[in-house]
Amino acid sequence: MGGLLFYDWSTLPFVILVLIISFTIHEFAHAYSAYKLGDSTAYQFGRVSLNPMVHLDLFGTIMLLIAGFGWAKPVPVNRGNFKKPRLMGIIVTAAGPISNLILVFISLFIFMAMMKFGWLTGMSEGSAKAIKLFFNLMLSINLTLFLFNLIPIPPLDGYRIIQDLVNLKYSDALVKFEQWASVIFLLVVFIRPLRQVTLDPYLSLGNDILQILSIPIVKILGL
Repeated sequence: MGGLLFYDWSTLPFVILVLIISFTIHEFAHAYSAYKLGDSTAYQFGRVSLNPMVHLDLFGTIMLLIAGFGWAKPVPVNRGNFKKPRLMGIIVTAAGPISNLILVFISLFIFMAMMKFGWLTGMSEGSAKAIKLFFNLMLSINLTLFLFNLIPIPPLDGYRIIQDLVNLKYSDALVKFEQWASVIFLLVVFIRPLRQVTLDPYLSLGNDILQILSIPIVKILGL
Protein backbone atom coordinates (compact mmCIF):
# COMPACT_ATOMS: atom_id res chain seq x y z
CA MET A 1 0.00 0.00 0.00
CA GLY A 2 1.07 3.61 -0.52
CA GLY A 3 0.56 5.07 2.98
CA LEU A 4 -2.99 6.43 3.10
CA LEU A 5 -3.85 4.85 -0.25
CA PHE A 6 -4.72 1.21 -0.87
CA TYR A 7 -2.50 1.26 -3.97
CA ASP A 8 1.15 2.27 -4.34
CA TRP A 9 1.79 5.80 -5.55
CA SER A 10 3.86 4.45 -8.44
CA THR A 11 0.83 2.62 -9.85
CA LEU A 12 -1.70 5.38 -9.20
CA PRO A 13 -1.97 6.70 -12.80
CA PHE A 14 -2.71 3.17 -14.04
CA VAL A 15 -5.18 2.58 -11.21
CA ILE A 16 -7.08 5.76 -12.08
CA LEU A 17 -7.19 4.82 -15.77
CA VAL A 18 -8.52 1.35 -14.98
CA LEU A 19 -11.08 2.78 -12.57
CA ILE A 20 -12.37 5.20 -15.19
CA ILE A 21 -12.76 2.38 -17.72
CA SER A 22 -14.29 -0.10 -15.26
CA PHE A 23 -16.74 2.26 -13.56
CA THR A 24 -17.86 3.72 -16.87
CA ILE A 25 -18.54 0.32 -18.45
CA HIS A 26 -20.31 -0.88 -15.29
CA GLU A 27 -22.73 2.05 -15.11
CA PHE A 28 -23.21 2.15 -18.89
CA ALA A 29 -24.26 -1.52 -18.72
CA HIS A 30 -26.95 -0.66 -16.15
CA ALA A 31 -28.20 2.31 -18.15
CA TYR A 32 -28.10 0.66 -21.58
CA SER A 33 -29.86 -2.52 -20.44
CA ALA A 34 -32.60 -0.48 -18.73
CA TYR A 35 -33.06 1.58 -21.89
CA LYS A 36 -33.28 -1.49 -24.13
CA LEU A 37 -35.80 -3.13 -21.78
CA GLY A 38 -38.15 -0.15 -21.96
CA ASP A 39 -37.10 2.36 -19.28
CA SER A 40 -35.78 5.64 -20.69
CA THR A 41 -35.07 7.25 -17.29
CA ALA A 42 -31.30 6.74 -17.48
CA TYR A 43 -31.33 7.92 -21.10
CA GLN A 44 -33.09 11.14 -20.11
CA PHE A 45 -30.41 11.77 -17.48
CA GLY A 46 -27.66 11.25 -20.06
CA ARG A 47 -26.45 8.02 -18.49
CA VAL A 48 -26.62 5.87 -21.64
CA SER A 49 -23.15 7.14 -22.42
CA LEU A 50 -19.51 6.06 -22.35
CA ASN A 51 -18.52 9.50 -21.08
CA PRO A 52 -16.85 8.84 -17.68
CA MET A 53 -17.85 12.26 -16.32
CA VAL A 54 -21.55 11.34 -16.16
CA HIS A 55 -20.85 8.16 -14.17
CA LEU A 56 -18.00 8.78 -11.73
CA ASP A 57 -18.76 9.54 -8.09
CA LEU A 58 -16.03 11.52 -6.34
CA PHE A 59 -16.45 9.96 -2.90
CA GLY A 60 -16.85 6.46 -4.29
CA THR A 61 -13.65 6.83 -6.30
CA ILE A 62 -11.75 8.16 -3.28
CA MET A 63 -12.98 5.22 -1.20
CA LEU A 64 -11.66 2.76 -3.76
CA LEU A 65 -8.26 4.45 -3.73
CA ILE A 66 -8.18 4.41 0.09
CA ALA A 67 -10.01 1.20 1.04
CA GLY A 68 -9.74 -0.89 -2.11
CA PHE A 69 -13.47 -0.73 -2.87
CA GLY A 70 -15.76 1.97 -4.21
CA TRP A 71 -18.71 2.88 -6.39
CA ALA A 72 -19.94 5.21 -9.12
CA LYS A 73 -23.15 7.26 -9.35
CA PRO A 74 -26.23 5.02 -9.17
CA VAL A 75 -28.13 4.78 -12.45
CA PRO A 76 -31.75 5.98 -12.08
CA VAL A 77 -34.14 3.18 -13.02
CA ASN A 78 -37.95 3.25 -12.97
CA ARG A 79 -39.00 -0.39 -12.76
CA GLY A 80 -42.59 0.63 -13.43
CA ASN A 81 -41.63 1.08 -17.10
CA PHE A 82 -40.68 -2.59 -17.47
CA LYS A 83 -43.16 -5.19 -18.74
CA LYS A 84 -41.92 -7.56 -16.01
CA PRO A 85 -40.56 -5.19 -13.35
CA ARG A 86 -38.93 -7.72 -11.02
CA LEU A 87 -37.37 -9.95 -13.69
CA MET A 88 -36.14 -7.06 -15.81
CA GLY A 89 -34.99 -5.26 -12.66
CA ILE A 90 -32.73 -8.22 -11.87
CA ILE A 91 -31.36 -8.21 -15.42
CA VAL A 92 -30.58 -4.49 -15.30
CA THR A 93 -28.96 -4.78 -11.88
CA ALA A 94 -26.89 -7.81 -12.81
CA ALA A 95 -25.70 -6.13 -16.02
CA GLY A 96 -23.22 -3.99 -14.07
CA PRO A 97 -21.27 -6.74 -12.31
CA ILE A 98 -21.47 -8.95 -15.41
CA SER A 99 -19.86 -6.15 -17.45
CA ASN A 100 -16.91 -6.20 -15.03
CA LEU A 101 -16.64 -9.97 -15.43
CA ILE A 102 -16.63 -9.53 -19.22
CA LEU A 103 -13.82 -6.99 -18.88
CA VAL A 104 -11.89 -9.56 -16.84
CA PHE A 105 -12.33 -12.16 -19.58
CA ILE A 106 -11.30 -9.76 -22.36
CA SER A 107 -8.27 -8.53 -20.40
CA LEU A 108 -7.19 -12.06 -19.54
CA PHE A 109 -7.58 -13.16 -23.16
CA ILE A 110 -5.48 -10.27 -24.49
CA PHE A 111 -2.83 -10.74 -21.78
CA MET A 112 -2.51 -14.48 -22.45
CA ALA A 113 -2.39 -13.83 -26.21
CA MET A 114 0.45 -11.37 -25.63
CA MET A 115 2.39 -14.04 -23.79
CA LYS A 116 1.74 -16.69 -26.44
CA PHE A 117 2.56 -14.60 -29.49
CA GLY A 118 5.35 -12.56 -27.91
CA TRP A 119 3.73 -9.20 -28.64
CA LEU A 120 5.83 -7.57 -25.93
CA THR A 121 9.06 -8.77 -27.48
CA GLY A 122 11.06 -5.89 -28.88
CA MET A 123 9.43 -3.32 -26.64
CA SER A 124 11.45 -1.39 -24.13
CA GLU A 125 11.51 -2.82 -20.64
CA GLY A 126 9.52 0.16 -19.34
CA SER A 127 6.79 -0.20 -21.97
CA ALA A 128 6.42 -3.93 -21.41
CA LYS A 129 6.24 -3.39 -17.66
CA ALA A 130 3.58 -0.69 -18.05
CA ILE A 131 1.41 -2.90 -20.28
CA LYS A 132 1.66 -5.83 -17.87
CA LEU A 133 0.76 -3.55 -14.95
CA PHE A 134 -2.27 -2.19 -16.79
CA PHE A 135 -3.66 -5.64 -17.53
CA ASN A 136 -2.93 -6.92 -14.03
CA LEU A 137 -4.90 -3.99 -12.63
CA MET A 138 -7.72 -4.57 -15.12
CA LEU A 139 -7.98 -8.10 -13.80
CA SER A 140 -7.70 -7.36 -10.08
CA ILE A 141 -9.91 -4.25 -9.99
CA ASN A 142 -12.68 -5.68 -12.16
CA LEU A 143 -12.70 -8.91 -10.17
CA THR A 144 -13.03 -6.82 -7.02
CA LEU A 145 -15.86 -4.76 -8.53
CA PHE A 146 -17.64 -7.91 -9.71
CA LEU A 147 -17.49 -9.62 -6.32
CA PHE A 148 -17.95 -6.48 -4.23
CA ASN A 149 -21.08 -5.37 -6.06
CA LEU A 150 -22.71 -8.77 -5.52
CA ILE A 151 -22.58 -8.40 -1.73
CA PRO A 152 -26.23 -8.15 -0.55
CA ILE A 153 -25.76 -4.90 1.37
CA PRO A 154 -27.50 -1.62 0.38
CA PRO A 155 -26.89 0.20 -1.90
CA LEU A 156 -24.87 -2.47 -3.76
CA ASP A 157 -26.22 -4.40 -6.75
CA GLY A 158 -26.41 -7.62 -4.76
CA TYR A 159 -28.96 -6.05 -2.42
CA ARG A 160 -31.07 -4.76 -5.30
CA ILE A 161 -31.16 -8.28 -6.74
CA ILE A 162 -32.29 -9.64 -3.35
CA GLN A 163 -35.05 -7.01 -3.24
CA ASP A 164 -36.41 -8.23 -6.58
CA LEU A 165 -36.06 -11.90 -5.66
CA VAL A 166 -37.69 -12.05 -2.23
CA ASN A 167 -41.40 -12.16 -1.62
CA LEU A 168 -42.99 -8.72 -1.18
CA LYS A 169 -44.25 -9.69 2.28
CA TYR A 170 -40.64 -9.46 3.49
CA SER A 171 -40.25 -5.84 2.35
CA ASP A 172 -40.66 -4.48 5.91
CA ALA A 173 -37.93 -6.82 7.14
CA LEU A 174 -35.64 -5.58 4.36
CA VAL A 175 -36.24 -1.96 5.39
CA LYS A 176 -35.20 -2.80 8.95
CA PHE A 177 -32.15 -4.63 7.59
CA GLU A 178 -31.12 -1.52 5.63
CA GLN A 179 -30.97 0.54 8.82
CA TRP A 180 -28.02 -1.33 10.30
CA ALA A 181 -26.52 -3.34 7.43
CA SER A 182 -24.50 -0.48 5.96
CA VAL A 183 -23.03 0.43 9.35
CA ILE A 184 -21.94 -3.14 10.03
CA PHE A 185 -20.47 -3.37 6.55
CA LEU A 186 -18.36 -0.25 7.09
CA LEU A 187 -17.10 -1.70 10.38
CA VAL A 188 -16.11 -4.88 8.56
CA VAL A 189 -14.27 -2.88 5.93
CA PHE A 190 -12.31 -0.61 8.26
CA ILE A 191 -11.68 -2.91 11.25
CA ARG A 192 -8.86 -4.99 9.89
CA PRO A 193 -9.32 -8.14 12.04
CA LEU A 194 -12.96 -8.34 10.95
CA ARG A 195 -12.08 -7.71 7.34
CA GLN A 196 -9.45 -10.46 7.38
CA VAL A 197 -12.01 -13.11 8.31
CA THR A 198 -14.94 -11.84 6.22
CA LEU A 199 -14.43 -9.56 3.25
CA ASP A 200 -10.87 -10.55 2.32
CA PRO A 201 -11.59 -14.30 2.01
CA TYR A 202 -14.65 -13.50 -0.08
CA LEU A 203 -12.74 -11.21 -2.44
CA SER A 204 -10.00 -13.86 -2.76
CA LEU A 205 -12.53 -15.88 -4.76
CA GLY A 206 -11.28 -13.77 -7.65
CA ASN A 207 -8.36 -16.19 -8.00
CA ASP A 208 -10.77 -19.08 -8.54
CA ILE A 209 -12.72 -17.04 -11.09
CA LEU A 210 -9.51 -16.36 -13.02
CA GLN A 211 -8.75 -20.06 -13.10
CA ILE A 212 -12.21 -20.84 -14.47
CA LEU A 213 -12.07 -18.08 -17.11
CA SER A 214 -8.62 -19.19 -18.24
CA ILE A 215 -9.89 -22.66 -19.23
CA PRO A 216 -11.69 -21.62 -22.47
CA ILE A 217 -8.93 -19.11 -23.27
CA VAL A 218 -6.29 -21.82 -23.05
CA LYS A 219 -8.31 -23.94 -25.48
CA ILE A 220 -8.91 -21.06 -27.90
CA LEU A 221 -5.25 -20.01 -27.96
CA GLY A 222 -3.95 -23.57 -27.96
CA LEU A 223 -1.79 -23.06 -24.90
